[in-house]
Amino acid sequence: MDLLVVGGGPAGLATALHAARAGLEATVWEQRASTIDKACGEGLMPGVVAGLTALGVHPPGYDLRGIRYVAGAHRADADFRAGPGRGVRRTVLHAALREAVLAAGVRVEQRAVRRVEQDEDGVVVDGTRARHLVAADGLHSPIRRALGLHRPRRAHRRHGLRRHYVLTPWSDHVEVHWARDAEAYVTPVSDDLVGVAVLTADRRPYDDHLAAFLELQERLAGAGTATPARGAGPLRQDASARTAGRVLLVGDAAGYVDALTGEGIALALAQASAAVRAVINGDLAAYEREWRRLTRRYRWLTHALLGATRVPPLRAALVPAAQRLPWLFSATVDVLARPPGT
Repeated sequence: MDLLVVGGGPAGLATALHAARAGLEATVWEQRASTIDKACGEGLMPGVVAGLTALGVHPPGYDLRGIRYVAGAHRADADFRAGPGRGVRRTVLHAALREAVLAAGVRVEQRAVRRVEQDEDGVVVDGTRARHLVAADGLHSPIRRALGLHRPRRAHRRHGLRRHYVLTPWSDHVEVHWARDAEAYVTPVSDDLVGVAVLTADRRPYDDHLAAFLELQERLAGAGTATPARGAGPLRQDASARTAGRVLLVGDAAGYVDALTGEGIALALAQASAAVRAVINGDLAAYEREWRRLTRRYRWLTHALLGATRVPPLRAALVPAAQRLPWLFSATVDVLARPPGT
């Protein structure tokens, strides 16, 4: 086997799909059955839609025209310049990627990983040998920890919570509602379903956080809930390196700052392609360099926004500033809408 991918989420499936298209023999191991849900914003930027299309993956969803920031009476809109994005349920995205992977002839097995060993010729995972291993096993990657690549962090631990409401979308924008201690991301994912994700460092129940968003509460009043509140975090995860021997970390397993800028899937797709190129070229060091290039914009912008929004006066001024300087807000959204590294 050329490539064993551990982790059957979008990052792992995209890696396997790129591998199959490059002529590599690849297998995916995922310990969970069927489709995998996750607490995420579910808004795909135009660059992600284009990347999925290039892979032959077309998940149904709800067309998104842009991003809207909301804080009390203040609001700022920025439309995507490169065409629409798409709101897509995480389970729908996962099912579409899995279908494409199976159609490409990749085996997907329900298996957990217990032991990883390496030698100069390859990697042995629970007795199965492969030339290379891609660890796409998520935010709290056990393989990252087992390889000694995990860097613990305790400061500024943010978490995400998400619930879906049975409701006709009132906007074709992703709305980001700002409160003192949290942001709420409202994403239409179908004609009758809206996802609302909350990001915060304050550990409280979902409904307690929602109480801080009065306009949003009014919008959701009377709507039925389609899913329970699902959580994820701490979001900030650091790795000392993206490779160890013949193992490559891809997606959230490779390190994650925050969901504030909504680039998670875009980064996963870009890293999947870069990892496969590094394997084909026999130059895993190139993947570390490419990972840094692909994630530079995300890391810098997300760190800057997080730092600014931890200061209450700056946080309160963010949406009014976007409203007063629409050209700057539009330019920022345009940058985020592009594929990583462009």
